Amino acid sequence: MDKILFLEGKFSEKIWGGSKLKDLYSYQIPSDKTGEYWAISGMEGESSAILNGEFKGKSLREVYKDKPELFGNPNEKEFPLLVKIIDAADDLSIQVHPDDEMGARLENSKGKTECWYILNENPASIIFGLKVNSKDEAIKLIDERKWAELLKEVPTKKGDFFFVRAGTVHAIKKDSLILEIQQASDITYRLYDYDRRDDKGNLRDLHLEKSKQAIKIIDQEDQIQTLSGTGYEGRNLTSNEYFEVREFKINSQAKFERQNPYLLESVIEGAGEIEIDGKVYPIKKGDFFLITNYAKDYKITGKLTIIEANPVEK
Repeated sequence: MDKILFLEGKFSEKIWGGSKLKDLYSYQIPSDKTGEYWAISGMEGESSAILNGEFKGKSLREVYKDKPELFGNPNEKEFPLLVKIIDAADDLSIQVHPDDEMGARLENSKGKTECWYILNENPASIIFGLKVNSKDEAIKLIDERKWAELLKEVPTKKGDFFFVRAGTVHAIKKDSLILEIQQASDITYRLYDYDRRDDKGNLRDLHLEKSKQAIKIIDQEDQIQTLSGTGYEGRNLTSNEYFEVREFKINSQAKFERQNPYLLESVIEGAGEIEIDGKVYPIKKGDFFLITNYAKDYKITGKLTIIEANPVEK
């Protein structure tokens, strides 16, 4: 049974999208308005395709359902996480996502807690949380459209990490390039969109009442911890009820034991190779792959940075 699954995702064009996925990763993008690459996805209609081995050509969604042993026979019936790269050539809308309870009640969906790893070399910023300390204050400023008094803008640089819990008002701003790891949900409530119009001249839909319901006043905690091992520098970026995320900067050769039923791997810098049970596979910036439950340990050689994630079993 396959111990590693290399994945090819799907692109999504957006009015705020750009060309960095082509310029920096050499992907064949559909246009210079490409905003997202859904790299590791099991979502219906948007699933990644498997590029190697016994399941080559099949969708990750299909294999997750048909071969649960590859994933440690999980309780989750649907692939629980989504990993994407976001290229924002313009500001995204100010938005908020529902939590699980609200998502189930109103949308027949999971909520959407996510996290961002900043990839852009250039200076940029995000909207991350609010300047006020109560939901009543927030709703009053929303009704008065006093966005500058409400929204907290934070500068970003490459390597920064943000945990965006459901209920956090947030937005990715112009010139950002971000690796996003999230619950597998596409429920977004748009709170404000700068009064922009789409390519047909229409104002984009807002979801003000649902946004007001979803908003939470959240104390943002820095969960980052340093990890140390032979051949790499690492950081534990987040460990929460939905997923765990780690950063590994490998400078020569590093050996790892699989500590979770399966692992989602995103190569964001450099090149090298991964060896599992004597089989060697080249890996490079822009590659995404999944280490299955059949791999006990593995060795990575080269100079590269990898973001590793795993779902937390319910």
